[in-house]
Parts: sequence; C-alpha cells; structure tokens
Amino acid sequence: MAQPRISAYLPPDIDPTKAALAFGRRALPKLNEELQSPELLTQQRALMALCDLVHDPEKVYQAIALGFLDSLKTLLVHQDQTVRQKTTEVLSIMALHSIGREGLIRSGVISALAGLLDDPVDICRKNTHQTFDMLAKLPEGAGGVLQADLIPPLVLKLKTELDEIQELILDTLSNCLRVEVSKALAAGAVTVLKEKLSHPSTAIRSKAAWVLLEISSHAEGKIAVCEEEVIPELVRLLEDTQPEVQVNSAGALMFAIVTPQGRSSAMGAEAIPPLLALVAEETSKARLNAIKSLTLLAELPEGRKALLDHRATFQRCLEDPSEAVQRAAEIALDVIDWKP
Repeated sequence: MAQPRISAYLPPDIDPTKAALAFGRRALPKLNEELQSPELLTQQRALMALCDLVHDPEKVYQAIALGFLDSLKTLLVHQDQTVRQKTTEVLSIMALHSIGREGLIRSGVISALAGLLDDPVDICRKNTHQTFDMLAKLPEGAGGVLQADLIPPLVLKLKTELDEIQELILDTLSNCLRVEVSKALAAGAVTVLKEKLSHPSTAIRSKAAWVLLEISSHAEGKIAVCEEEVIPELVRLLEDTQPEVQVNSAGALMFAIVTPQGRSSAMGAEAIPPLLALVAEETSKARLNAIKSLTLLAELPEGRKALLDHRATFQRCLEDPSEAVQRAAEIALDVIDWKP
C-alpha cells in the first residue's frame, strides 16, 4: 500500500513570512545569539532564517566558524517540534556542502542526531536520515556512524520506518557496510534485507540488493548470505521488471557465489537460465555482472556442462561496445572450454 509523502509544512501558527531575513540585514553572530534565546518564537524565526542562509557554502563556512553547530546540537533535544524540525533541516542542508559535511563530522553531530531516530515527527526523522546519508558518503562519516554504534538501530528501523526513510537508511548502510559488516551481521541485517527484496517499492528492492552486494564483498558476509538462503531470492530478482533491481541483484549474486557453498546454492536455485537471459539481452545493464556470475558457475562441472551449449551467447559478447563485457566474455569462454 502506498504511503503518504512526509510533509515539511510548518504548524499553522508559524508564519515563515515573518522570519527575520539574514541576507545582509542580520549578521550571523546575531542569529547565533537568537538560537540561544529563551524565547521560542525568536528561536523559530532564527532557524528559518538560517535555513535560507546555509544554502550558500560561504555562509556554511562562517556558521561553523562562529560555533553554530554547538547551538544546533542543543536544539536537537528541544521540546518544540518546529524547533527540532528546522534544526534538523538546517543540518541536512549543511550536509549537502563538502565544508558542511566536514564540519558536522568533526563536531560530533552524528552522535547528537542519534537521539532523533525515535522522534515522533516524521519530517524530523527524515531530515536526520538525510544527514546520515550525506555524511556516510565520506569515509570519515561512515566511520562516524559505525563509531556511534548506529548500525544496529538503523537495521532495526528498516522494519518499521516509512518507505521514504527506509530508502535513506539503505543508502547509509551501503556506505557504512563497505567499511565493516560485523555489527550489521550481529544485528540480523541479512534477514531484514532478504525480506526487503520482496518489497513493492522498486527503490527499496534495488537498494536492499545493493546493500547485500556490499555485505557479500566481505568474507563473513558471503557466509551469512548463504546461511540465510538469500541467493534464491537474488536469483528470483534477476527476472524483475526493473533494470536497476536486476543489475544490483546480479551484482550481489556475483559476490555471494564466490564461495563453493554460494555456487552450490545458485545452481540449486537454477540461476543459469535467468543469467543467460540477461547476457543475451544486449541492452541489459546487468550484462557484465551476469557474465561474471556465469563464469563462477562454470567452475563447477555441472555448470560447465550446462553452459557448453550456450557458447554462442558469450561469443556475441566479444563484439560488445564495452571492453569490460568483451573481456569478461573471453574469460567466461576460457572457463567453459577448460578440460580437466
């Protein structure tokens, strides 16, 4: 069932047109003072002005230098939902700029935002996860998320959050799990992601497959993917109607079947026919991943036997415009033609 989009509208008693403009009329130091004011309306208007300002990287730099982040971290726990909403919005906008991301990471904003994972206001949580997503794109940010021990709660939130937020969580996890997977595995991430492979949302299916790809790039992740019987689900998604789901599923499968157990599971799930179909489809984005997966399956006697009848499919790939596809096809043919 479709979910409503998360609204960023302010409560009806807040008039943003009355927010004090900060473009030349109000100095940033004055705004920082107003953020610390005991007057709620003053804080709200200062935050609305700051939301406009931080679209400019130069203003972001100045705000960080003036110590705005300490004030903003304090406001994250404010009892007023509008203050929390605009504070998280300011941080999410700042995170769009490289100077902002670096400042947020250095100032410990990741740990401060952790308390908003259970905020009752949808837009506050969405802004929070947008910030995590942007920060995790940097190695230092991904490390910050891991150090803040946020992986277990993020995995847990995949079970209950709104679809929009689930997409952001999956993006964050994909960057963090590239670095380290043990905490995610301990939190049952593979089981949760396996369920997401059947989600009605194309974006969520695709992103879940991508996170599984990152998990499968680690030795312990390959084992978990096999043990949780995820490979048959990835094989099923090779025939998904959406190309982005196919390509990510083929990629995850390629990493997962490096192990003997993974190859055996893929053969049991009859992965060869859908993989061959992707290779034969010249416009398929999943073509390269499919060829590499079939090459791994050809290392098994039964896989090699099944693929000997499809050499022509790989031969056609030798004329592919992509050099990577050509090279992968050459390797596949060498493996298929190998005789003990």
